[in-house]
Amino acid sequence: MAKTVDIEQQGAVATVTLNRPASLNALNGQMSYELRDGFKELAGSAHIRAIVLQGAGGHFMAGGDISFFKKSLDLPADARQQKVTELVGVVHEFVTIMRTMPQPIIASVRGNVAGFGMSLVAAADLAVAADNALFTQAYCQIGASPDGGNTFFLPRAIGSKRAMAMTLLNDPVSAEQALAMGLVNQVVPDGELASTTLKLAGRLAKGPTQAYARVKELINSTMSNSLQQQLDAEQERFALCSVSQDFAEGVTAFMEKRKADFTGE
Repeated sequence: MAKTVDIEQQGAVATVTLNRPASLNALNGQMSYELRDGFKELAGSAHIRAIVLQGAGGHFMAGGDISFFKKSLDLPADARQQKVTELVGVVHEFVTIMRTMPQPIIASVRGNVAGFGMSLVAAADLAVAADNALFTQAYCQIGASPDGGNTFFLPRAIGSKRAMAMTLLNDPVSAEQALAMGLVNQVVPDGELASTTLKLAGRLAKGPTQAYARVKELINSTMSNSLQQQLDAEQERFALCSVSQDFAEGVTAFMEKRKADFTGE
């Protein structure tokens, strides 16, 4: 059986490619498990310091594989509910790994970005979009509510009213509109997407990886913490950073007026 997720390493950067281009990289059961297991392995690698997530072909991801849901209609309601629950459970394990892994993740998107593809962009730490990217929630189009952390990350990125409108009305959003909303960080011509994303990933891969991990932890917790809780969390993580080799290098380099050479340690 051909793999649906390809992972390549170039230096300290791992590029994860959703590889079902004939179906616009739609998510099926096999891809769910491969994403979960692949990202779990990347999270534990000291050699990987930045990750790029992209789709094969001209599109990022068109959401879930509708053929899977069509087949599930032949099942009794309780069996169908159980099957869908199991699949979404694997997807949610993967999203949890994305958000808690130390390495920053860049979504590099073009073409169709729909359904769970939207969830991936919203859950990624940074996102770069080609100017031909088109963002659609798509869930209500098949009579479903979102998954993959979509309703957690999207309102935090673009605001609850915009998230509600995108989800209920299902109107497509252009790359430039997504940039204005705050869903993506940058929009570039399609021909420059790969080089721009890899340049950004390379920059992150040379940074203080432990500090990045603690930034992710702090930003993940900020919406649910009180001010005092967040201050305590900042205090704890700053102190942890202060005993890293990268902290010593960063402080020394600043005093010596040179560029820091971080190792991620």
